Amino acid sequence: MYTLKIRKVGNSAGVTLPKNLLAELKVKEGDSLVLTECPDGFLITQYSDTFEEQMAAFEKGNRKYRNALRALSK
Repeated sequence: MYTLKIRKVGNSAGVTLPKNLLAELKVKEGDSLVLTECPDGFLITQYSDTFEEQMAAFEKGNRKYRNALRALSK
């Protein structure tokens, strides 16, 4: 578990990631990360070129089969 501190960066805010966390995520300075909302909080993962396509396919299927997915989740 890592505790990150929010800092002012110009007119925005940012966090600094420790070197060992960058190694675990397999990212370096300049790479992109994906922040995904989950039921228990948020998930930070390495950006993938196919991620956008996969999320679009999920959203399309999620809308189309919303009732079936809701029934399966019970």
